[in-house]
Formats: sequence, structure tokens, C-alpha cells
Amino acid sequence: MNGRLTVSFAAIALVSFLTCSLVFSQAGPSFDLVITNGHIIDGTGSPWYSGDIGISNGKIATIGNLSNAARKRTIDARGMVVAPGFIDMLGQSETTILVDPRLPSKIYQGITTEITGEGGSAAPLNDSIIQNDRPSYAHYHVTPDWRTLRQYFARLEKQGMGINLASYVGATQVRRMVLGDDDKQPTPEQLEQMNQLVRDAMHDGAVGVSTALEYAPAPYAKTEEIIALASEASKFGGIYATHMRNESDSILTAIDEALRIGREAHIPVEIWHIKVAGKQNWGRMPEVVAKINAARAEGMDVTADTYAYPAWFNSFSAFIPPWAHDGGDAKLVERLKDPATRARIRKDMMTPSKDWDNEWQEIPGPEAVLIGVVQNPKLLPLQGKTLAEVAKLWNKDPIDALCDLLIEDNAFTNVAVFGMSEPDVALALQQPWVSIDNDSSGTSTEGILGQEHPHPRAYGTFPRILLKYVREEKKLTLEDAIRKMSALPAQRMRLADRGVLKAGMWADITIFDSATVRDLATFENPNQLSEGMQYVLVNGVPVIDEAKMTGALPGKVLRGAGYVP
Repeated sequence: MNGRLTVSFAAIALVSFLTCSLVFSQAGPSFDLVITNGHIIDGTGSPWYSGDIGISNGKIATIGNLSNAARKRTIDARGMVVAPGFIDMLGQSETTILVDPRLPSKIYQGITTEITGEGGSAAPLNDSIIQNDRPSYAHYHVTPDWRTLRQYFARLEKQGMGINLASYVGATQVRRMVLGDDDKQPTPEQLEQMNQLVRDAMHDGAVGVSTALEYAPAPYAKTEEIIALASEASKFGGIYATHMRNESDSILTAIDEALRIGREAHIPVEIWHIKVAGKQNWGRMPEVVAKINAARAEGMDVTADTYAYPAWFNSFSAFIPPWAHDGGDAKLVERLKDPATRARIRKDMMTPSKDWDNEWQEIPGPEAVLIGVVQNPKLLPLQGKTLAEVAKLWNKDPIDALCDLLIEDNAFTNVAVFGMSEPDVALALQQPWVSIDNDSSGTSTEGILGQEHPHPRAYGTFPRILLKYVREEKKLTLEDAIRKMSALPAQRMRLADRGVLKAGMWADITIFDSATVRDLATFENPNQLSEGMQYVLVNGVPVIDEAKMTGALPGKVLRGAGYVP
């Protein structure tokens, strides 16, 4: 009798165990977070579909029916789009991320990853560059305690950051390391030093090499110098990204140069913020598109990106011809103070030229230049005024007002310049090989950053495209706009584990109402966060939760293929 009882109890225990196991296996694994009821637009350009997204350890574990799955938290995305986090193809936040690592202006646009390093980059650095750039570091109260990209990335990881960040090494940066800011050509030995700096940066995790050929001392570099540096980046799986030498009268020649660098260095080419600048060039975007399409048809791996506004934003000193920048900003200010040299500068600005990107010839007049960011506190009242208004206020000719403002601000000033046509902007945006960039550093409505007057694109680019070009003008479908903001840039930047919603990818995710998402920033009042992003997840952690910033810093440094730990 006792033996039979023992057997019965054992059998009951076994059945109970098997039943629990079966229930557990049906319930599946436990998730940190499950997103339910949303319209999943996965980033590939495919139409939306329904499903639940299960997230574990920062990654998408599975997509399917997870109604019975155990989870720590549920986000109900009913009536909303669930899309990959947006990738900003040119972000400029390498300094401001040290000021406010949350980067509110970015995350409220749905941006979860930024690529930065336009010609200049956070590193390499030496004492001479730090001394010359001291006004900029002082403006942001940043002490550059790093010298290499590896050290800079380590600083970012130590402090934490609200989004993921990757960086090019700037060709201007390595030139300044070896040649300073002077208008001269490298000897073979100096070029090898520059090549070594690129190799070091690629080992540190740079994603490629970049140029900003409009801004001194970059215009002093010959094409062959850039080919040499790009060839080094190519060996490590890098990309060549460029703010081309000319975006106005000589734009086709500038594209030819970019394509030649790509061919001879055997490297993919990314043309930053593609545009045709200057009223005399309005309507030429079809020529630009045709040239790039022809290059792609011949097998050239060339793509581009855009911020889709009719005004650009750059250093006010870019209006001054390149020769006057020889030796750096301090020398430029000296030349602006000298009457004879200023007369020569004025003559060059007043003379149409295909030899340099003459912005004075690209604007209808001084009313098309809006003063943005200044460093001299005395000039703060000028932020948001046009050059025409400043000239009238100072009772000066506009070119004199421009020169005197640069003197007063130690050549620091940034300006918005209205020099593009809307049809050209829209046509560029519609090309299948064009992704999206902000071309602005991450900023905030608070603190030092909130005192600036940036281009509204800093706060509004991505939601503005969803509002203006998708919802209102129907120049893009929602699926294609999201592709341009996620899968396309991820593919270009070789981010194999981001940019698409599928199992195994990092959980960089935006959740928003496609009928209400919108930008608020304007040229008159730029410091306004975009609206409509209900949830933004970076590596599975909400940085926006129920439309509010959480303050979480879950971002990662994304390193290129050449990285050596």
C-alpha cells in the first residue's frame, strides 16, 4: 500500500511539473518591454503591419503576437506609428553633447543616432589647435582634456549620452595637426604624418574621413591630398563624406572632384547637405540629380543627404575669401582691421568668381543673412536680426557691418543664409539615394545652449519633413520618409544592427502619431522643441516617455569597421 502511494505521489508531481513547463513555454520568455497595438513601419520602405515588439537587454528579441508573454512593462501604441529611431547623417554635436548630454533638440525629433565630424572633428587635437579654437571651447565652458578620438569616445562613455554617436575624422583636423592653419602644401613626409593620423583615428573607431572644403584651411588642400587621406580610410572600411568645394556656380565641377576622390581612393562617397546655392543657380537641381544618377549607373557608390530648408547655416567668416583666412582666425581679424586689405576683400566679394564659393554673390541682399550664434556677450542683442538690420543700426554699409561684426566677435559668429529655392530642395529630398541630416548640433532650450539663436533645423528637421513633405504636400510617402531617416542611413554607415525593426537589432525605436507630429521652431523663434514623439527608445531605454524627457543616458559610441579595441 505504501509503495503504491509513493508511486502515485511521484506521478502527480511529474504531471504537475510537465504542466507548469508547458504553461511556461507557451507564455514564452519574459521581456523587459513589449510594444503593442502599433502600426509597425520597419524602415525598409514596406507598408505598415501589425504586431507586438518584445525587447530584452536593449535589443529587439522578437516581433509577433506576444499577448500572453510575461513582461516588466507594456507600451500601448494604439493609433501610433512604431518606427526605427532616426539617424542624423550630419549632426555636429561633438561639443554640445558635453554641455547637455541629453540632447533634447535631437530626441524630440525622434533622433537616436548621430553621425558627426564635418571636416573638423573632436580629435585629433594638439595644443596649437586648442589655443586657436579657445573662443569656441570657452563659449561652451568645455575643457578639451582629450587628444585622440579614442580618448574623446572614452569621455563620452564615462559621462553618458542620450543618443548614439559616431564620428568621422576630419581631413581639416589632420591638416591642422601637421600644417596648422596656413595656406601651404604638405611635403611627402608631412602627408605621411597626416596619413598616419587617419590610420590612428580609424583604429580609434572613426567611420571614415570627411572634408568641409568651403571653410579655411580646407580650401588650401589639393584633390591629391584628399585622395591620399581617403585611401587610408578606405583600407579600414571607411566612407568619404564631403561638404563639397562649391555648392553654387561650380557645383558640377565640385561633384566631379568628389567622384574622382571616390574612384581613386576606392571609397564610397556621401555628399553632405546637397543643394544648389545662389539665385543664379536656382533650378539646377535636375542637373545635379542627373550627374549623380549617371555616376551611380556607372557603378559609383555615391549618395547624399539633406535637411530640406531653403536656408543654410554656417560661419559668417565663410563670406570672406579663402586667402584672407591664411594663418587662422586671429590673422583674419587683423586683415579685416587693415583698410587696404579690407578693400581687397570687398573687391573679391563684389566680383563673381567660380574659384571659390562666394556667398555674397549667392544672396539677393543683406536681408537674406540672419545673425545666429555670437560669442561676444555685447553682441547678443543682434541674434535674430538680419545683416541689413545690423547695417542700419550701426549706420554702416552692409559689407563693413559684416567685417566689423566679425572683428567684434573674433570671427566666431554663425548665420542663417537664405540662398536656395524650394523646388530644388524638394527635388533633392525625393531622390531614393538621399537621406536626412540636421547639420546642426544638439541643443536645449535651457542653459548656455538656450541663449543661442540656431537655425530652426536644429530642433525641427525630421518632424518638419513628416509634416510638410509627407502630410501636407505628399511629396513622400510616410514609409519612404521613414526609410530615409532609418534604413537608408544605417545601410550607408554600415550600421548592420540598427535602422530596421527586426529581431536581433538594437531597440532604437520611435513611437509617434503621424497625424500630429510637427516642428515648432522658426527662424524668428528657433528654440522650440518639436511635438508628437510620444516615446523614443535608445538601446531599449526610453529617453522620451509619454512625450516627456526622462533624462536617461543610454546612448553608445558607434565605432567604424577599423576599430581596434
